[in-house]
Amino acid sequence: MFKNYFLVAYRNLIRHKGFSFLNIAGLALGLTACLLIGLFVYDELQFDKFVPDGDRVYRVYTEQTNKEMPDTYAPVSPAYATTLKREFPEVEQSVRILMQSATNLLEVGDKKIYVEDGQIADSTFFGIFPLAFKYGSAAGALDAPTSIVLAEDVAKSFFGNENPVGKEIKMNKSPFVVKGVLRNDLSKFHLKINYVIPLAAAQLPAKRMTNWGWHQFFTYVKLRPGTDAKQTEAKLQRYIVEKVQPTQKDEEINDKPFLQPLQAIHLYSSSFKYDLSVKGNITYVKALSFIAAFILLIAGFNFVNLSTAKSMQRAKEVGIRKTIGASRQQLMLQFLSETVLLTLVSVVLAVVLTALLLPSLNAFTGKTMTFDLLRNPALLGLLAALTVVVGLVAGFYPALVLSSFQPVKVLKSAVVTDGIFGRVHWLRHGLIVVQFALSVFLIICAIVVFRQVSYLHNKDLGFNRDQIMFFPMRGDNMNQHYDTFKNELAQVPGVASVSIGYGFPGDQVAGDGIMVPTNGEMKEHSTTQLMVDYDYLKTLGLELVAGRDFSKAQSTDKDHAFILNETAVKEFGFGTPQQALGKKVQWKVWSDRNPDSLKVGQIIGVVKDFHYKSLYDRLEPAVLQIFPGAYWKVAVKLKGENLGSSVDGVKQVWAKFSPESPIEYKFLDDNFDQMYKAEDKLKTLLWTFTGIAIFVGCLGLFGLATYAAERRKKEIGIRKVLGASVGNIVALLSKEFLVLVLVAALIAFPAAWLAMSRWLQDFAYRIDMPLWAFLAAGLIAATVAFLTVGYQAVRAATANPVNNLRAN
Repeated sequence: MFKNYFLVAYRNLIRHKGFSFLNIAGLALGLTACLLIGLFVYDELQFDKFVPDGDRVYRVYTEQTNKEMPDTYAPVSPAYATTLKREFPEVEQSVRILMQSATNLLEVGDKKIYVEDGQIADSTFFGIFPLAFKYGSAAGALDAPTSIVLAEDVAKSFFGNENPVGKEIKMNKSPFVVKGVLRNDLSKFHLKINYVIPLAAAQLPAKRMTNWGWHQFFTYVKLRPGTDAKQTEAKLQRYIVEKVQPTQKDEEINDKPFLQPLQAIHLYSSSFKYDLSVKGNITYVKALSFIAAFILLIAGFNFVNLSTAKSMQRAKEVGIRKTIGASRQQLMLQFLSETVLLTLVSVVLAVVLTALLLPSLNAFTGKTMTFDLLRNPALLGLLAALTVVVGLVAGFYPALVLSSFQPVKVLKSAVVTDGIFGRVHWLRHGLIVVQFALSVFLIICAIVVFRQVSYLHNKDLGFNRDQIMFFPMRGDNMNQHYDTFKNELAQVPGVASVSIGYGFPGDQVAGDGIMVPTNGEMKEHSTTQLMVDYDYLKTLGLELVAGRDFSKAQSTDKDHAFILNETAVKEFGFGTPQQALGKKVQWKVWSDRNPDSLKVGQIIGVVKDFHYKSLYDRLEPAVLQIFPGAYWKVAVKLKGENLGSSVDGVKQVWAKFSPESPIEYKFLDDNFDQMYKAEDKLKTLLWTFTGIAIFVGCLGLFGLATYAAERRKKEIGIRKVLGASVGNIVALLSKEFLVLVLVAALIAFPAAWLAMSRWLQDFAYRIDMPLWAFLAAGLIAATVAFLTVGYQAVRAATANPVNNLRAN
C-alpha cells in the first residue's frame, strides 16, 4: 500500500515539474539556511564544554558600584586569587592570568616569528584547565621561571614534527625551555593560546601583587564538589566590604565581585571591559536562532500554500478516487506521502547545499565547523526526523483540504467554490500574514543594523585616524634612544609627524586614578591614563578647546603638567574647560623603586573629547601626561603621497635601530575596523537570510495568487466580456494580498521597534531609530507582493475569456 502511495507521489512530482520545483526549492532553501545557522549556533554553544569539571570553574569579575551605569570589568586585582585560596575553604584552586596584549618575538636559531595570544599565568594554570598535551605533561610544566608550553602549530613552525621538549626557544631575546606542547584542539577554548609562560617570568614586584586597586589579572577559581557558587559569591562580596574596603585608606575600592561560570564566558561577556577572551554574543546567537525558525516557518507556510493552490487542479482526481471507494483516511495518507516525498527531496538537496556552502561560512566566520553525516549519526537521525515531521506538519492542511472534496461537486465542475475552502480561508490568509510579518521584521532589522554599522565606521571620532602607521618598539637600543629614533623617523620623506607613547586610540590603554581637589581635600577619580609625548596631539589631530599643548620649551611640562579631555573636566567638577586651567591634580607614579611617590602638577590644556575606545564604550575621563617610562608604541603620520616609499623609509630607520627584530606594523584605522567585525558579519548574515526569507515567502504568495486566479477564472472571464480592462482585473486580484501585507506590516512594526531598540542599547553611541526604515520595509514588502501577485494576475487577465467560460 505505502509503495503504491509513493509511486503515485513520484508520478505526480514528475508530471507537475514547475510546481514541484517551486515547492522543493522553497523548502530546500529554508532548510539549508536552518542547517547553516544550526551548525553555527551549535558551535557557539560548545565553548569550554570539553574542560573536565568545567561546571566547577568560575571566573571572577567586578562591577563598579559608584556609577549610575556600572561598568563590568573582566580583569581584577591580583589579591583576589590568593585571598580566595587562603580564606575560602570551598575554593579548591585558583589561577591568575596577566592581562597583556603584546605580540612577542619568538626565535629558534635564524627563524624569527612574531606570535600573539600568549598567556602569562600562575603555575596552577593546568590544574584548573587540564588541556591535552602532545609532548610533555602538565606536571611541573610552569614551575620554573624559564618554562614555556607551546601550542602545536607554534611548535611545528620552529621544530617541525620533532619533539621539542627540553629545547631552547627565545622570547624577546630571553631564553626559555620548552616543557610541553599542547594539542591542536583548542578552538572551543575561550582563551587564545599560542604559548603559556609562568607568572614568575614577568618579575612583578611583590608589593603590586597584593594591591587591590591594580586590575590587571584574569582570575579563575575551581570550587570543591557540592559547593554552592551563589553562596560563595555572596560570601566574597561580604568579605570585600568588611575586610578589604576598611583597609584601603589611600584609595577607594568600589568594586563588587561576581563569579561567572566557565561555560558562560564566551557568550555572556560581550559587554565586559578589557576582556581578551574569545568573545561571542548570546544576543546574536539568539537572533540567528529566531531567524532560522522564521525561515523554516516561512518555508513551511509556502509549502502549504503551494500545495493548496495545486489542489484545485486535482479536484477531479479526488472525485474519481472517492467514487471508486477510496476513504478519506486513504486520501490523506496518499497526499501526506507526497508531501513527505517532496520534503525528502528538499532535505537531500538542503544537505548537498549545506555541504557546498559550509566552507564559505567557515571562511566568513573564522570557524572550523564540520558537516559529516556518516560520522555523526545523531545529525543523520535529526534530519530523518525533520523529514518526517516537516512533511507531515506541512502536508496535513493540504491533505485535509484535498480529502474533503465532495465527488459530485468536483466531477461536475473543475472549480470548487465552497466546502472547506470557504470555511478556513482565514488560515491561508493567516499564513501569508505571518510570512510577510516575518519578512518585514527582518527587513527592518537589516536596515537598522546596516545604519548602525555604517555609523560605527564613519562617525567622527574626534581625531584623524587615516594614514597613521602604528607599531611597538623593540630592543634595548630603540627603547633607550627613542628620541633619536623618533627624530630620524621624522626625517623620512612623506612622514608628517611622529609620536611615541602608551595609550593610542584603538590600542591598549591604562586605567588609573588621579587625585583631584574636592571640597578642600584631594579625592581620587578613576580615569584613563594616556602617556604621551610632545607630538601626540599633532600626530592624531586632536583639537584643543582651552589652554595649550605640551611644549619642550616649558621645562616643567614633563613632570608637572596634565591635559584633560572635556569629559574629565565635567566629572571632576571644574566647570568650563577654561576654568579648569591651572587646577592642581596629583598622580601616584608608576614606579617599582618608589611606589608611594606623587606627581603633582596643574592642568595646562583641555582637548575636545575623542573616542580612544570602541563606540560600545562611553567616553570616560582621560588624562594625558608626559611619562617616558611607559613609552612602547610609535605612531607615524604619513602625508599620503607615495605611501609605499614612506613605509619603506620607516622600515629602513627601524632596521638601523633594531636590526635583530623585524618590524611589525598596522594602520590605526584598521584597528578600529577590527572592533566591529562582529557587527559587519551580522549585517551580512541579516541581509542574506532576509533575502532568503523574502524569496521563499514570495513562492508562497505566488502559490496563493495561483489559487486565487484558478478559483475566480470564470469571474474574470465574465468581467472581461463585460468590458473590464487588464488593469481592473489586476487591481481586483492584487487588492486582497496588499491588504494582507499591510496587516503583516502593522504586526511587524512594533516587534521590530522593540527588538532593535534593545539591540541599540548595547552601544554607548548609536543612531536614532530610523522611522523611514519602517516605511521602506513596508514599501519593499508591498512592492514584492504586488510584483509576485501581479505577474499571476496579468496572466489571468490576458487569458482568453472564452476558454475560462467553457471550463467545466
